[in-house]
Amino acid sequence: MKNFIEVGKTEDEQAEQIKKWLKENSMQIIVGIGIGLGSIWGLDYYKNYQYEQSIDARSNYLSVVKNPGNTQALITLKEQHADSGYTQQAILMAAKHAVNQGNYQQALDQLSLLLSIENEFISHTAKLRSAAIYLEINKHDQALSILGINENLEFSSLYNHARGDIYLSQNKVDSAKKYYQLALGQLSGDSELRSLIQIKLNDLN
Repeated sequence: MKNFIEVGKTEDEQAEQIKKWLKENSMQIIVGIGIGLGSIWGLDYYKNYQYEQSIDARSNYLSVVKNPGNTQALITLKEQHADSGYTQQAILMAAKHAVNQGNYQQALDQLSLLLSIENEFISHTAKLRSAAIYLEINKHDQALSILGINENLEFSSLYNHARGDIYLSQNKVDSAKKYYQLALGQLSGDSELRSLIQIKLNDLN
């Protein structure tokens, strides 16, 4: 686009130059305005789309809350809102429902979708629940394997408590006591889990 105005001209000359500049660059101006408005409208469209997507995800999530066996709502969440927190919570509820129905493998399949996601709270919850299911069906090696090596200190007590339960189920008392004691040392003083673990330890002494 040509220079808009040259310094040093009289007011009349500048006015004429402005008219000439507008005439020569009218198409570029129109295109520029169009692009600018398009960007604004595009941003509004994106915001509206995001809002509509959030509403749709929430609606399907509430359907699962109301009826954890609503497979269609869960499928819609997985296919259309894979990265949504609503989907992750719905999967946890569907897994719990499957356990209540005695469908342990189905629950494990659901939880497997959450084991490696970025949300650490959800991924650790999925691992701990998977370990509990494996323990329920007496697959101790899988239970220990799914726990793996935990590097998040906030979940250490829960992991060690779970390991204690697994070893206790195998009648490996010394190992069970070891992990129960580790869990106690990692829990805060006001944790409700402390009394439960202490009861388990007392029973082993």
